[in-house]
Amino acid sequence: MQAVVFRKERGLVFEDVIRPDLEPDQVLVRVADTGFCGSDHTLVQSGNLPDGYILGHETSGTIVETGRDAREAVPGTRVIIRPTWCGTCLDCRSGRPYFCQNNRRSIGIGDLPGAFAEYIRVYPSMLIEVPEGVDSRNAALAEAFAASLHAVAVTGKKGGAVLVIGGGTIGLALVRLLKILDFGPVALSEPVLEKRELALGFGADAVIDPLTENLGLRVFETTNGTGFETVFECSGVPACVQAALDAAARGGTVCVVSVISRPVEIPPILLNFKEVWLTGSYSNTHEENRRVLGWMAEGRLDGRPLITDLIGLEELPEVYRDRIDTGRAIKVMLRIGEEF
Repeated sequence: MQAVVFRKERGLVFEDVIRPDLEPDQVLVRVADTGFCGSDHTLVQSGNLPDGYILGHETSGTIVETGRDAREAVPGTRVIIRPTWCGTCLDCRSGRPYFCQNNRRSIGIGDLPGAFAEYIRVYPSMLIEVPEGVDSRNAALAEAFAASLHAVAVTGKKGGAVLVIGGGTIGLALVRLLKILDFGPVALSEPVLEKRELALGFGADAVIDPLTENLGLRVFETTNGTGFETVFECSGVPACVQAALDAAARGGTVCVVSVISRPVEIPPILLNFKEVWLTGSYSNTHEENRRVLGWMAEGRLDGRPLITDLIGLEELPEVYRDRIDTGRAIKVMLRIGEEF
């Protein structure tokens, strides 16, 4: 089968690889579409992947074969894939199955080869059925929207004024979901015009160019001087954590959704004087994916405007160099097999 693999000293390479064999308790899925995630970019940049590893976890496809012990999986079923979880450890019992480490299985970011390939082998518990009315491209985007939905859940907020800092895939997905969930006003701070325009199409009440506008003044104007009740940091820029705290209202919440590996300096006195809650968000749950898919089936959510680059598998190495690594793309979607 064809796949894009990681090669030491070469990066992403389009190759022919051996189609995976099934264990008795596994399922074979023919991949339809796979999105390129920011975490895929981070892993490629790190250079620490095993030689020959296949990335890709934001995927949709169809079950084509099942092992003899995987009877609950039905060939022909349209699915997306999420990691396994045990249901019995402290994290699972606390409602955080995405932290489960008990024999955790995951594609593209863990022990199983990912979906930058024509076929993937998974376990039945990893499958989430795609409802009628949801096409394969939207289905492949469900995980990104579920990650955004999880960030909202982490804050515990049910409404109010929100600022999203950073208009990448997750930031824009947050804008759309916040409008569906009746938050408002919802503002996006993003220097790229194309992303600001997309946010307006997703229902944003205000967009801010932080390079040409005074962010503090716009925060004051948009919230009548109170600050935003919730701020989501989605840019990955360390300095934006401070900007998020500055934009938050007294008693507000700042959620760092982006992955920032470098140290960030913030004055703790700001937490004292504003009593701001500072938290982070990680991954998502099966149920959050199902909720997103449900909104897609109802016609309330269409993530496809996020796709700036729809490409074939063989194009990925070049598009990675020219569009992903340079930050020019919002969402690259790989059209790999038969779409639905």
